[in-house]
Amino acid sequence: MTKKLQQIPLVRDLSVGDVAERAGVAVSTLHFYEAEGLIKGWRNSSNHRRYGRDVLRRIAIIKVAQRAGIPLKEIQQALNTLPDGRTPTGKDWQRLATHWQAQLDDRIARLTRLRNQLTGCIGCGCLSTDECPLRNPADILGDKGPGPVLLEPGE
Repeated sequence: MTKKLQQIPLVRDLSVGDVAERAGVAVSTLHFYEAEGLIKGWRNSSNHRRYGRDVLRRIAIIKVAQRAGIPLKEIQQALNTLPDGRTPTGKDWQRLATHWQAQLDDRIARLTRLRNQLTGCIGCGCLSTDECPLRNPADILGDKGPGPVLLEPGE
């Protein structure tokens, strides 16, 4: 007597809970990503939210880019460059990462300057926002406009 093997149907789509668990994000994060146009899902005949398996790669790219400090709007713009919103390939990731590399280098340089200057003026104890005899004598930086002009690129 031969036993018939029970065939388990291959599930091609995932529930919101499955995606959240596998991607390591909260369900609310998935809803937010979808509202922002970063991922796409649909509702099945039972009105349950469903996602394709490819969404896991998109979420992984979003998480890595966020961890690198790339704002969500820029991540969305980059993902929107993919034809028909398809899943990014390794080649796509290389292109996106190369584009972001210059931004990250600039951010690292600005943060390094900030770290190195952090104790400079305020550390003296004067706490002056208008004039500091060491960092900004006679408020000469005021002519360059408002804001942290010493921390701008090229400084």
